[in-house]
Amino acid sequence: MSHALKLYCQTSSLAELRKFIQMELQETGISDALQLQLTLAVEEVCANLIIHSHNCDATEHITVDVIKSTQAITFEIIDDGNAFNLLEYQVPDLQTVMDAKRKGGLGIILIKKIMDKIEFISNGSTNTCRLTKKISS
Repeated sequence: MSHALKLYCQTSSLAELRKFIQMELQETGISDALQLQLTLAVEEVCANLIIHSHNCDATEHITVDVIKSTQAITFEIIDDGNAFNLLEYQVPDLQTVMDAKRKGGLGIILIKKIMDKIEFISNGSTNTCRLTKKISS
């Protein structure tokens, strides 16, 4: 089963995204803690796209598609902004980040810890970030 949300590229849209994901995950039978983790991971990807790839341009949008099966939940985040392949992201040294008291830059680490599989596909005009979490039926 698949459901999609068109999300305009403004940070205020993230509240709508959280509601959408929570509704999609409610009936899956997965724990509340895992639901929150998945929501965090998808929100982090979308926030990065909205802020960095689309410069908070509310005339642009991204699409979030939730695909549920008995074995896994997959989130496909599709946009046409500047491509960012989070698989190529180099994890910063945490001590350096803490010493610099830098805000941000750690969300991708969380995504990689939460999700079981991350895929990035770009055909030049459209980018798809696919996040998959295995679940037991």
